Order: sequence, then C-alpha cells, then structure tokens
Amino acid sequence: MNIHTPNYLAQTLRHRRQKLATLIDFPVVLWSGNSISRNFGANVFPFRASSHFLYFAGLPLPNTVIRLDAGKLELFMDDPKPSSALWHGEMPRSEKIAQMIGADVTRPMIELDFWVEDAATIAVQDAATWTQQSQLMNRWILPQSPPQGIDLELALAIIQLRLCHDDSALAELRFAAAITVEAHKAGMKAATNAKIEAEVRAAMEKVIIAHNMTTSYNSIVTVHGEVLHNEQYHNPVQKGDLILADVGAETSGGWAADVTRTFPASGEFSSTQRDIYNVVLAAHDACIAQVRPSVEYEDIHLLACTVIASGLVDLGILQGNPQDLVEMDAHALFFPHGIGHLLGLDVHDMEDLGDLAGYEQARQRSDRFGLGYLRLNRPLRPGMLVTIEPGFYQVPAILNDVQLRSKYQNVVNWERLSQFADVRGIRIEDDVFVTDEGREVLTAALPTGASIVEDLVKDS
Repeated sequence: MNIHTPNYLAQTLRHRRQKLATLIDFPVVLWSGNSISRNFGANVFPFRASSHFLYFAGLPLPNTVIRLDAGKLELFMDDPKPSSALWHGEMPRSEKIAQMIGADVTRPMIELDFWVEDAATIAVQDAATWTQQSQLMNRWILPQSPPQGIDLELALAIIQLRLCHDDSALAELRFAAAITVEAHKAGMKAATNAKIEAEVRAAMEKVIIAHNMTTSYNSIVTVHGEVLHNEQYHNPVQKGDLILADVGAETSGGWAADVTRTFPASGEFSSTQRDIYNVVLAAHDACIAQVRPSVEYEDIHLLACTVIASGLVDLGILQGNPQDLVEMDAHALFFPHGIGHLLGLDVHDMEDLGDLAGYEQARQRSDRFGLGYLRLNRPLRPGMLVTIEPGFYQVPAILNDVQLRSKYQNVVNWERLSQFADVRGIRIEDDVFVTDEGREVLTAALPTGASIVEDLVKDS
C-alpha cells in the first residue's frame, strides 16, 4: 500500500474494515461522539472523536456514526445547516466525506435506528452519546462497564487489529514523534529564562500548535516531578530545580506521541541529581535494549525494577540484594508505576476498554505494591508501539506512610536518602516500535545522556 497516493486514506480504511470482517460475522455501529460543553451550550471543549471511530473512519467528524458490515461502510451523517456557514464557514457535505473515507452508502442520522438491529458497538465517553447508544440499541452501553456479548467480541476483534500498527498509522505516529521531539527541545531551551513552569510549557506547546496539532494529553511540565500527573504550572522555576516535562503531540487524525525528559533548570545537574538521573537512564537503556518480538512486557518492567534497585544499592539508598529487594517491592517506594503502556490512537491506547487490551486474555492485575500499576502485560509483537518510562520519585505520601516505613525500615537508609532531597522526581520516556527483529525508537532524536541534556538547556 502506498500511503502517499491521494486516496490512501480511503484505501487504508477499506483495508482495516476488511480485516475486521474476517474476525466477526455481525454488523458494527460506531459513534464518533459529540463536543462537551464547558459552561453553556455554544461554548464547548475542543472536539475529540472516539478512537475506535477514528480507526475506521479516519476523520474527526462530530455527531457521526458509521456502520460496518462484511467489509462495507455506511456513513450516517447530516449535512450542515445553511445557517452554520455564518459561524463555521462552508463545511463539506456528507457525499464529499463519503468519498474521502471510501464509504459505500451515505444516510441521514434519522435513519440510524433502522440499522442498529443485531449490531455490536463500543461505548463513547460523552454522556449524550452513550445515552443515545443505549436507547437505540435497547441495552445499556456504558463507558464504565465492561462490554458483554457481541460487544465484547467486537472489542476483542478491534484490539487484535489495533495492537499492531499498519503503515498508515506508523506514518502518523512518526510525525507525532518528530514534532514532540522538537517541542521538548524548545522546552529545554526555554528553561534557563523561565520564571514559572507555564513558560516552559508554552514554549513546548507552541511548537505543537504551530504544526496544527494538539497535545495528546494534558501536559506535565513541573518542578514537582514527584506528582506523577501534575497539571499545575504556577510554580516558580529556581536555580537547582529539575523540570520534568511529559508532553506529547497528537496529529489531526488522533495519533499520539508520549515523551518525558527531566532536565536541570540551570543547565547543570547537581551531583546527587546526576547520580539518580543515571540510575533511571540505565534502566531506560536496558529496557529498550530488550524490546523485541515475543519478550514479555512484564519482564521488561521487572528488569527496570532490578536496575533501579541495583543503582540505589550502589548509591547507599537501598540495602540488600537487588533481586531480593524487587521481590519484596522495595523499589516501588521510588518507582511505583509500570514501565509503560501501549501507544497509538490514544496516549494510553485502548484503555477505555479497561485491561482487555493491555492484558493478555486470562491474565489479571497483580495486587503487589510493585506490580499493581502495570498497564501492559502481554508478549510483544511486531507492529506494537509501547512506551518505556522508568522513574525515580520521592512521593511524600509513600515515603511518609507509617506502614511502608515499618515494612522497609531495614532496607532503606533514610539518612542517606535525605542527601538526595534536591531530587523530587525524574522520568525518562521514549516511544519504542517493535519491529520484526527488534525495535526502533521513534523518539531517538531527543537525547537522553546527562551531559547532552545539559548542553541543550544551556543552548538558549
């Protein structure tokens, strides 16, 4: 398939629905969703179509439905009202959209209720849409409830398709990765002159917006890297601070990147910061080197845990044999999350389906302190895109927990740990594509070595 031909989108979508038809023998109806109001009806958040809809329809079309049956696509879409041109300009009509995505039939939305019988679907996140889904399909379709019956069969079929990316998807993912790399470089260059975190965030998101893209999740740009999903940007940036920047671009088609770098605001790591940074980097590099087909992702996670534990033993923070420390989850005091997740049309790809996508069938999440947040537990396959993102964090809620301090009192040198107080949080994350024989780091153009990172920050 030549993805550079004018009708490559229609060709790609046709190929995807034909593959779906080999996996199921019943019709499928997928909703795109609607814009969500911020405070009154006409003031809405930016629209983001359901990713399952996007995979087969290709375009972010609000209030639109597609029906897939035996490899055919029916488009249910109303033409824009003439009055809408005043506010939104001339919009393409359904016939034009149908041509772009290779639809076989176009119908108005009012006819949808005649075409949903015996069809499967997947819940969309906004309440207005899943309410409509439930009403038309005469059963509860709720995003918080696991799919059942033929909806479960559909979910498993879509997972099988979306786990491994086709050429068109990979091209989009490469584009998202490339712009994300440039955004991170801009953020590093902005750091030394930034007064608050928001200035670094602005420099990064400026690059993304300038390419007519959006962020694939709410950016994390913070001097408080110990807050894993920090979305505050008001803190002052001071000499001696580390800035943890977790920012990714998303293409207009919904394909995501997800990258984290941690860098010194002054352009120079302290000795303690560099020591911890190199421990995290060693785990990052070791894990990426293990990415290849058939390797268990959980084993990659455990490798990260072992490398981090070993590094902390070398620094005198942990005491004991690294493998034993991992077995007792001591590493999770400082590395509580998983090594990464699937990446594709969503930054945590297909996690709207719970663990159905991330976990191989019959596998369940562990209740262990050091494994409970593992988002992906499958053998790797060619075509999968995963993140590798080890970290070190001093989270007060963990380190000050009475029960945890009691449990690990003999393996943590708390006095030695206090000497690393200027390290709140460090994470290093890249997007890694599984090839037939190994791996390709889509974000490799963004350096990770401590000295090179320092140079990027100083070059402002």
